[in-house]
Parts: sequence; structure tokens; C-alpha cells
Amino acid sequence: MIPVVPLLRGGKVYSSLDVQDVNPVTGGDAVAQVTMSNSGLIKRDLLDLEESRKALAKFTTQELLDITLEAGDIFLNDDLPVGSSGQLQSPEDYLLTLAATSGLPHSLIRMNMKRLHGVFSQVPTIFKGLSRGLSPEVLDHGYIDQHEVKVAFVPTTNALGVILPSNSPAVNALWIPSIAMKTPVILKPGREEPWTPWRIIQAFIKAGAPAEAFSFYPANHDGSSAIIRNCKRVMLFGGDDTVRQYENDSSVEVHGAGRSKILIGDDEIENWKDHLDLIVSSISANSGRSCINASCIVVPKYADEIASALADSLVPMSARAQDDPQATLSGFANPKMAEWINGTIEDGLEEGGAKDISLDKRGGTERYVQRDGMHYMLPTIVRCDSINHSIGNTEFLFPYASVIQMPQDEMVNSIGKSLAVAAISKDQKWLNELVSADHIERLNVGAMPTNHIEWDQPHEGNLFEFLYRRRSIQVA
Repeated sequence: MIPVVPLLRGGKVYSSLDVQDVNPVTGGDAVAQVTMSNSGLIKRDLLDLEESRKALAKFTTQELLDITLEAGDIFLNDDLPVGSSGQLQSPEDYLLTLAATSGLPHSLIRMNMKRLHGVFSQVPTIFKGLSRGLSPEVLDHGYIDQHEVKVAFVPTTNALGVILPSNSPAVNALWIPSIAMKTPVILKPGREEPWTPWRIIQAFIKAGAPAEAFSFYPANHDGSSAIIRNCKRVMLFGGDDTVRQYENDSSVEVHGAGRSKILIGDDEIENWKDHLDLIVSSISANSGRSCINASCIVVPKYADEIASALADSLVPMSARAQDDPQATLSGFANPKMAEWINGTIEDGLEEGGAKDISLDKRGGTERYVQRDGMHYMLPTIVRCDSINHSIGNTEFLFPYASVIQMPQDEMVNSIGKSLAVAAISKDQKWLNELVSADHIERLNVGAMPTNHIEWDQPHEGNLFEFLYRRRSIQVA
């Protein structure tokens, strides 16, 4: 009997008549069914979230931090409920189900499980970094004395709405700290990936978090819209077309394409071979699916040589069986996505001003391949004449990067909005320009990949400042 994943409405299990099969990427019988919610039900539930917030308010922030730490071990190691009929899902069952519906190889799922466990285990440090060193007690008492100054914060919302994608389990890391911040979550999972948010919820509940703090609404686009319109704070993942309409909405924190980059300065370009492994890792880690994967390499010279070396290094990253321990390339759950990406790149190459350097390195093997019923995009390095080329500053959900050559003094003003930039240089004057650039979200200075993250630094936006605002307070 396959599990039927229900809704959670403020922690209460609810099954509707609208149940959809979740089928393996390679075809065959459904591995599970998911109960679907409609926009009317979501709107009705979001009218009253006070009980959810009160359930978390009964705990101190330190108690919730401790619960989060325990939940991480439970997520990684325990059998947890899945479905509405009492079935339990072991960590290995979770891995196999996620692999079947997402196209991710087993090795990457295990890596992402460990990454999420790392987020759970580092939540005290994350809280300290996001709150700029405030004591957790600030959320218990409303205000505290810090350096002989009273500081007070008030919630901006009764709950955090989260519209999740299906591309990587690790994106769930961004909402996990909200529980320690006494903020309930309203989760709308990705179509192919309800398993990770569901498992995280069950781990939290087993660790002692109140079930009322969690709502889980698998839904179509109308459900996403209902959450966005009715939550005061929303974390939204999506493509450019999805997030663009909310870019200026302060109640929506958008997580779209990162267009992350590596810049090599004049003082380090002669040493580019020393940084090759770092660049390869930035492009290919997590199968290139993260918004902090580098999708553009900008250098003052040697662009042709660097593009050739990168293409050589990425050739071994091929389509393998999902259970192959050496598999590091993800398939696509939706073949139309792979077809669209491949078509977009081909259209860009036909424009001129861009060359696929990887094609010859693969011996003429096509970029878009199939194996075991799965659809794959093989790593691709494109040498572009300009960063303004249609595929010169573009991010795709596989190991892809363009290599651009331009003078160092033009880089800061030419790279455009970038989530992560790794600047390989010791030129302090130039680094100061990058530090001051407001179109760069996170800056890694020195020989550091774009996907390197320090736990005390915000990923994209500051969750604490998103969920709480500073207020003035005077106490007689």
C-alpha cells in the first residue's frame, strides 16, 4: 500500500478528495499519492493563525533552539511518519522515494541530507549571525539591554509562507531557523518534492516542536497565489518570470536565478591554473542546481585557455545510474525543462558571439542525453564574446558556465545583479569597489568558491529582519 501524504492545517492532518499520484521519473506505478489543497481552503485557514503562533510562544527561544538541534539528528537517522495511515519512512526509504520522483542521484541526496543536518545543528550560530549577536531572550521578553541600550523587536507576521521548488532538497534550509524564531510556517511544496519538507516537519514534531506551528499545503498555482496574497511574509522560489512581479514587494523575499560569478583580478590571473579546481567546484557542486553555483566566469585575459581547461575538467561528469556512488549529475524530472534549456542554449549559439567549448571535449556527444528513462544535460562551458550575450549571463539547472573576458576596471559595473560573487584578488582598492557594490548579495573574498557558506552570514536576505522589525521602547 503506497502512502497518501495528507495536508497539515495548523498541525492537524486533513485528507481531501483531490488526491494525485506521484509517479517515478522513469515511468511506472505511483510511489505515493499527495492530497491537494485548493485556494479557498488555504485562504480560510490563513485568516486565523493565532493558535499556531501561541503554540510556539509557550517555548523559550533557547528551548526551540534545542528542539531544532535534536530535530536534525532525527531527520538524518530516524524512521518518521509518511502518509496518513501510520506508515513509517526510514532515511533510506526517503532517499529512494526522492530519487524516484526528482531525478537526483543517491549520492547527491545523501549530500543534501547532511547539508540540511548541518543547518539544524548550526541554528544557534545562524541565529546569532542573523540577529547580529542578540541574545535569544530578546524574543522571549520583547526587549533586552545590549551594550547599555534597550533593543526591542516586534513580529512582522503571524506566519512565514514558503513556496518551495523541486530542484534541490537543500532549499528547505532557508526556512528551518524560523521555528527557533517563534514563527509558524505555511509550506507549499514543489510538485516533485514534497518529501523533504514533510520529513523536516515530522522531525521537528518528534523533537518536541508543537504540531500547530506547521501547515503543509500541496497545491497548484492558485494555492501558491493564495499563500502569497494572504501571508504578511513570504519566501518565494521560482524562475525569473515568477519572481519578477514580486521584486519590489517588501512582504515577499524572492529567490530566483542567482547568476553567481567568479571574478579573477589582474593580480591573480597569471595563477589561474591554481584556482581551476575551485572554479570547477563552484560550477558543478550539487549538479549545478544551486543559485550559488557559478554560472559566469569573468577574467581579464586567458579566457580561451580557461574555458578549455574547465571543459576538460567537467567531461568526466556524465550521466550514470542513480545508485552509482560516482554519480554527480542530476536528471530532470520534467523532460520539457531539459528540452527548453537545451533549445535556449542552441538558440544562443546560433546568434554568433558564443561557442560551446564542451562539445569537442565530449567527442561530439550531444548535450541533451537520455539514460535509463532519465533526461540529462551534460556539463557545458560556453565562451562568450560579451557578458550581454543572451547566454552570457544566464543560469541553468545543470553545470553550465559562460567564460567572459573584459578589463578588470569594467567588471564591477558590468556583471549585473549577482547573488554570490567570488573575487579572487588581493587588490584592496578593487575589493573595496566590490564590497560597496549593492548589486552583489554575498561576496566571497579570496580563493573561495561561490558555494562556500559561513553559518553566521545570511544566505539571501536576512530572515530575522524579515520576520521582526526594530521598535523603540522606553521603560520607566
